[in-house]
Amino acid sequence: MKRIISVLLSFAIMLTALCVPAFAEGGTGGSGNIDGGGGSMGNATSHGSWNPGNEGVRITVVRASDHAVVTTPFDLTNKQPAAGIYHFGKVSKIQYNGGAALSPVQGGYSYKNPAQPIPRIISTNGNNNIEAIKRYFCSEYAVKLIAEQTGMDYETLIGGEYKILLEPIAYYKYEGVMIATTATEAAMYDEVVSGHLRTWMGSLTHKNLPLSMFLETADLGYPAWSGSTTQHATNSAIKSSLGLGIVRFEEQPEEPTVTTYDYEYRTNTEVITAVEVSGGQSDPDNPVTVRFNILGTTYTVSNVYYPDGDSQLAWVRWTTPDTPQDVTITVSVSGPGSAQGTIQCKIVDLDENPPPNPVADDRNDSFSPSAVPSRAEKTSAQWSIWRPWWYAYWVWHSTGKDSGYWCDHGWWEFDLDRYSASLSASMTITPDTMNPTASGTTMKSGYGINEVVTARVSSSQRSATTALQNAVSYFPEFNYDSFWRLLDRVSISSSSSRLEFQTNEYSTYNRRTHFTPIWYPDGAYTVNTWVIDCWTPVGMLSVNLSDTLTISGNLWDDWHIAPMR
Repeated sequence: MKRIISVLLSFAIMLTALCVPAFAEGGTGGSGNIDGGGGSMGNATSHGSWNPGNEGVRITVVRASDHAVVTTPFDLTNKQPAAGIYHFGKVSKIQYNGGAALSPVQGGYSYKNPAQPIPRIISTNGNNNIEAIKRYFCSEYAVKLIAEQTGMDYETLIGGEYKILLEPIAYYKYEGVMIATTATEAAMYDEVVSGHLRTWMGSLTHKNLPLSMFLETADLGYPAWSGSTTQHATNSAIKSSLGLGIVRFEEQPEEPTVTTYDYEYRTNTEVITAVEVSGGQSDPDNPVTVRFNILGTTYTVSNVYYPDGDSQLAWVRWTTPDTPQDVTITVSVSGPGSAQGTIQCKIVDLDENPPPNPVADDRNDSFSPSAVPSRAEKTSAQWSIWRPWWYAYWVWHSTGKDSGYWCDHGWWEFDLDRYSASLSASMTITPDTMNPTASGTTMKSGYGINEVVTARVSSSQRSATTALQNAVSYFPEFNYDSFWRLLDRVSISSSSSRLEFQTNEYSTYNRRTHFTPIWYPDGAYTVNTWVIDCWTPVGMLSVNLSDTLTISGNLWDDWHIAPMR
């Protein structure tokens, strides 16, 4: 095993603390909203060991409005990790959840030893020192230290526009080498080594480390943790919900709790719906079957396999109805596992609010352009499938002198096959060809524009990825709100899509056009398009696009009135 891990590492090298504002004497302070759990650690083995206190915290500053990482993460620890320790660089949970891959390196691990030591983070008996953790990371000392390390102005950091993401780190020996991981990195690395890290170091990597910090209230897109605080967690649970705390600096409404695998879909769209199956071991001798009942049709997913203590996504492709409605999907599982029993889906029609017909005497003297919005983007996704294989272990059974038989006393082992998908897209707006005075990308207001969106989807598991199917355009005259246009699917295949404006009912020539308002001021005219509905087992891929034309003059400039001779 040691040799296997070393080869994997060498190959890779080559290639909540939720602090609401309370201002105490001397500066920023507060009360926290963080919890933790864990349990006993078990004994060290020849495969791995960990000494209590060998820990730290990864710190990342995140913009509250769009959850963007705005500083390079850094690690805070009381220890001096070994010079040759293996680690995965400075990558945050948000970046991993956004598609970043593990990239192991040896040595060069950077860290900061604070003058005031951090409190004990990882419990060895389930009794976390939560109050001390809250006080430390909500203190003025800790926040000023973070500002200094990240290069941010302290007043800017605490101004309410940013939050601090905390991730516990453990330094431990595994297969003869020292390694540093956050809880998320441990879960991802366990998938690389087909579950062996969980097998030998699970009390640390899959229990006490991830359960040392989790959210009591949802924030930054992560849910509050409501699962067990004493049992080993699955890799997917760790990646989605555990091993994090959050510091914030102004009172804000709590984000709604995220219900896993509840969906909003568009009408007449091919989608993927998934559940996570866990409990017991599912293998070819005792397989799990999942059935989805959707609008009277039952979809059966057979041979869902996973090792004991882990889980596996099971999913189904289906097409949403033509009319908006709420759909309840019921899920039943046969075999050793269990899954979410019902999934609530909201089907919406985005083709119900196109812009009104512009007229020649429209005015908007108080218009002020808005910034292009930052709509959700996810351009890549990764998922995995457990693949069982039989480990043969032959034993001789003697039945007498010189007689007997061989019997296979083997067992099922599991390899993890990893898959991915990515989405790329572009958009172009141009003056409509019926515009008589447009020149290049410059046109007069009051005339129409055309739009073309092209997208490409690449996937290592085509059956688990849909095409890119929808795009919605928003316009500056409506402040990128109020009205929009759902684009027409001109051509779609499994890997490429082309979408354009629908035929405009107000166009004299039945053009695929959008008319700019005649009152629109000279300058930039920017259209924002949200490209959506490329579905994978782990959610939807999307891209936020924009393109710009220049307005110079208006349609009335092209009219000349003179007396007849």
